[in-house]
Amino acid sequence: GPAVVEGVPHIIFGHNNTSGDASPSPQDIRVTRELAEAAKLLGVELLDHVVIGRSETVSFKERGLID
Repeated sequence: GPAVVEGVPHIIFGHNNTSGDASPSPQDIRVTRELAEAAKLLGVELLDHVVIGRSETVSFKERGLID
């Protein structure tokens, strides 16, 4: 992807849940950890994954869900 081609050292993922709930699902957690490992293999560090809900935003980093 562009992050690798451009030599970007860090990335942040973000998405919104269609339900409006910002709580990360078990699938969100699993996929984020898999993406973080894949990014690491490419020399890119995942800094955070932010889930945007109707009335709140949740940071995986702040919740301790990623290193």
